[in-house]
Amino acid sequence: MPSNSVIIVGGGLAGLAAASALGRRGCSVTLLESRPRLGGRASSFVDKTTGAKIDNCQHVSMGCCTNFDHFCREVGIDHLLQPQPELWFIGPGGERSRFAASASPAPLHLLPALWRLAFLSTGEKRRLLSGLSALLKTKRSGETIAEWLAAHGQSPTVIERFWRVVLVSALSESLDRIDVSAARKVFADGFAAHRDGWRVTIPAVPLETLYGRELTDWLTRHGVEVRLQCGVKSVLVSDGTAVGVELRDGSQLDADHIILAVPQDRVSSLLPEEERQRGDLPDFDSLETAPISSVHLWFDRPVIDLPHAVLVERLSQWVFSRGSTPASDGGEPWHYYQVVISASHDLQGRLQSDVISQVVGELAEIWPDVSQSGLKHSRLVTEHKAVLSMVPGVDSLRPPQQSPVTGLQFAGDWTATGWPSTMEGAVRSGYLAAENILAAAGTSERLIRPDLRTGLLSKILFGL
Repeated sequence: MPSNSVIIVGGGLAGLAAASALGRRGCSVTLLESRPRLGGRASSFVDKTTGAKIDNCQHVSMGCCTNFDHFCREVGIDHLLQPQPELWFIGPGGERSRFAASASPAPLHLLPALWRLAFLSTGEKRRLLSGLSALLKTKRSGETIAEWLAAHGQSPTVIERFWRVVLVSALSESLDRIDVSAARKVFADGFAAHRDGWRVTIPAVPLETLYGRELTDWLTRHGVEVRLQCGVKSVLVSDGTAVGVELRDGSQLDADHIILAVPQDRVSSLLPEEERQRGDLPDFDSLETAPISSVHLWFDRPVIDLPHAVLVERLSQWVFSRGSTPASDGGEPWHYYQVVISASHDLQGRLQSDVISQVVGELAEIWPDVSQSGLKHSRLVTEHKAVLSMVPGVDSLRPPQQSPVTGLQFAGDWTATGWPSTMEGAVRSGYLAAENILAAAGTSERLIRPDLRTGLLSKILFGL
């Protein structure tokens, strides 16, 4: 193989980002994925009752995710994503609040939207804005956002109705486990720095389609060999240098560089025993994860009059309208909705039927048509290790992409990217691993895309 040959183990976003970057730059890239599809945790499967492709979890991007946006444009799948011009928050009493930017410059562009939150009193809104200002100015870390909010005068109502709603959705972890620095980044990048940072983008197709044929064809045209259902048994290391991989069928592939773009709990099992004993490897077991659950519901008629909504003070956090699917009984189409529950630790041990019943009851409190319709089918799906938990101190445990083994890169949202465990973080990790490989070949090129430009007023007010 040529001197710039690369094997990428794992076809999730991190591996795909690395493959796209290196393939476009003339490297000989082989992408190995053990499953019959690309996308990693961004996956879909066929529901046997409805025949519909359903996602394991609804994936949402924001305008501040510049590298994820760049990746989608580069590989030609951006047309499968739908930017949302507005969001809707539904309060505990059914109060509807439209959330969209005004014409004002950042960080004032979202001030009217925050002031329109109908489920907060005037005093609570003032307290919220004071807390946001203080958080944007803070440089502290090492404590939880729950501790920080309590120390900065945020009332239980404001915490439950705003801070918890935004942060649990963004970081998929409970407030008593989120580092204050990760929380600050959500609001700095997503709310304050740039007018477009908050804008949500949602896939218009199942995730299997988003990371499906069009993406595979693009990679193939750019010299990337994609091998599905090709499991790797071990990385091959000779004299301290990664030289290839052994596949599960016993065959071997050689390469100059290896990228392990797999979840952190799989890395050790792919390393030879002598490498696992190294004292300079990351402590993968110390990286904790959090679950995300989705409740999928099919009704015999439309029951929700919004494309999506954020639900406040409920088990259900987001609900998305996913269109209609043919009815399994041959009748009128069924109408499909997906409810997302991030940081779903508390669902462990609960009966699926109980969780689904609670979710349907919550929807019925907001949309009475839910009670009048027929629930034709339902199911609960949980991604148990969906994201890295952004607990205090976790950033000191996240390894760089260059591993201690020469020629071996790590990639994944669990590596050190400067971002929480998100799709954006995954893409950044792939780009950073690719940068290291190009640098080893004598090409110094920055692949990471710049953040959105911070507004002047945001710099003056908050030092962003």
